[in-house]
Amino acid sequence: MPFFLASAQAQPAEDLLMNQAREAWRKRDVAALNRLAEQAQQQQHLLAPWVDYWRQFARLPAAQVPELEAFYQRWPGSYVEDRLRNDWLLELGRRQDWPAFAADYPRFRMDDDRDVHCHALRAERALGRPLKEGADAKPFKERALAAWLAQREADEACHALAKDLLEAKVFGADELRRKLNASAETGRGKAFTQTLELLRKPEAKMLQGAYDDPARHLRLKPVVSGRWQQEAAAVALVRLAASNPEGARDHLEGRWAKALAPALAQWAWAQGGRQAALRQQEDAADWFRRALALKASASEWSEETLAWAARAALRAKGGAGDWELLRQVVQAMPEAQRQDPAWAYWHAQARYRAAPEGEAGEPARREARATLVKLAAPLHFYGQLAAEEMGLRLALPAAPAALSPAERQAAAQHPGLTRALRLIELGMRGEGVREWNFSLRGMAERELLAAAQRACEAQVWDRCINTSEKTTQQIDLAQRYPMPFREQLVERARAAGLHPADPYGLIRQESRFIQDARSGVGASGLMQLMPATAKWTARKLGLAYNPQRINDMDMNLRLGMGYLRMVLDDFGGALPLAAAAYNAGPGRPRRWREGGELDAAAWAESIPFSETRDYVKKVLANATVYARLMGEPQASLRERLGQRIGPRPTTAPTSNQDLP
Repeated sequence: MPFFLASAQAQPAEDLLMNQAREAWRKRDVAALNRLAEQAQQQQHLLAPWVDYWRQFARLPAAQVPELEAFYQRWPGSYVEDRLRNDWLLELGRRQDWPAFAADYPRFRMDDDRDVHCHALRAERALGRPLKEGADAKPFKERALAAWLAQREADEACHALAKDLLEAKVFGADELRRKLNASAETGRGKAFTQTLELLRKPEAKMLQGAYDDPARHLRLKPVVSGRWQQEAAAVALVRLAASNPEGARDHLEGRWAKALAPALAQWAWAQGGRQAALRQQEDAADWFRRALALKASASEWSEETLAWAARAALRAKGGAGDWELLRQVVQAMPEAQRQDPAWAYWHAQARYRAAPEGEAGEPARREARATLVKLAAPLHFYGQLAAEEMGLRLALPAAPAALSPAERQAAAQHPGLTRALRLIELGMRGEGVREWNFSLRGMAERELLAAAQRACEAQVWDRCINTSEKTTQQIDLAQRYPMPFREQLVERARAAGLHPADPYGLIRQESRFIQDARSGVGASGLMQLMPATAKWTARKLGLAYNPQRINDMDMNLRLGMGYLRMVLDDFGGALPLAAAAYNAGPGRPRRWREGGELDAAAWAESIPFSETRDYVKKVLANATVYARLMGEPQASLRERLGQRIGPRPTTAPTSNQDLP
């Protein structure tokens, strides 16, 4: 059996070699990496491809094509082969060695690096031919513009592409304006400044001043002619709206009302609306109404702007919703965005509620009901909501046929999966996850189930869940919604006065049941506790605690359950508010509940933080599935969600303001 199919069980000497290799990689010690890579291959070490990758990457700036080809031949079909190809294509792009780039690019399987995409477009133009068979049939200019707009940060590859195309007059002022506007509305100052390098100095200086000091720029006399003077005014209005929406509105209604072209005025109004919606201001929907009233198309609005216009419509009219505005906004979305379950659901609600009364409105209502029936599904937030809205009681998916010995053996002997699990075992989770995900490429559903089962049995729960979620026809709920540590978790949940399904739903989203999980901001353990929160909760619960115990499973569960109970009590038992508080801190959802009383689903959809918005919806949907799996066939998302969310009742007990 080839050594790369060997068991993931490594000997201590092999662990030592990997530790030495990682340290050499950290220091970019090429001599040590050369020695260790040769040693790993001689020993037929399971992770020899990774040591070889580190060695080859460290000398990439001086590398030549033959040594890259030799590396590819040593590790054919592996993640590291494709990873190094990605790195090498970036190097070839920097060298502008387009023949070598064109020779290697068709073999790049991941093909998910935006810089590589821009280099590929430059190579295609230089060589006068597509680089891959069956390349995108869209015109070159359209593909190039999409690649440039997709790059949100300052970068060299896509910037060089744009420079080439502007000099060749493939791109012009319209494309340049779209890039500047996209950077201005998202506050990406470095990308904005880099784009200005493509303009003449006087216009660039004027636009930079508008971006950096919008209030000062808007005090200038309005200019009704000159494309870049108009653009600079619009940029200044958009940047002012980011910090002072009311000030931007005063300018739009005052001295700049007639100075701007309709398209630029519409963009400024829409961006002011986006900022007002993020702040949950009562007048947010009015900004978007004013934008749509102008004689210009909303087709160039970004997807984020359209989404915030829809959320503003949900909160409009004191929480009753502006359904006609919502209908218009969703219809302006690109097809893919319109088919997102969130907007499919709310578009159906808008069509239903905006329909005329009586027989005249019945076709629209019938179409809306059909959309909700089509959307209904038992495992995700809007599918569950649509099913309950239509009175449907959908069964959970039946378990697929048991895996055969041959299917299990194929997963057990898969070299990429084996390497991935070993990397994770050695604490190299990032590398292991990338190797694992690459290994799943092209797998059929039964193969995915077998791979997921291998991860489940290794108790690598995040790979178990995420891999199983890739199937669409054969759904294994035991893999997708595992219940590890069940006895201990249920005991701790009940001791805290919680329904066990709720912390299960939360943990599945927080840590995917990885006991030593640690987030980028320092949250730890199954329930992803921040150190200050853990310390505060331990004091409140009277538990002896030190920071070293935060990843101890029992202590993490005690503290996490205790804290969840406290935030639930603080928000009157409302699980959406408590989940938002668990993720974003209790102060923010206290502010987010102010204003008009909203349908609880509309409240969840209009949470200003994208991470928290996604988190709340997934925790509640997870908990509903777990409740059904734990013996409650009638468990309801709406019961967990509640009907309405609004300001704290005046009769409610005083909020626990010292919650961290």
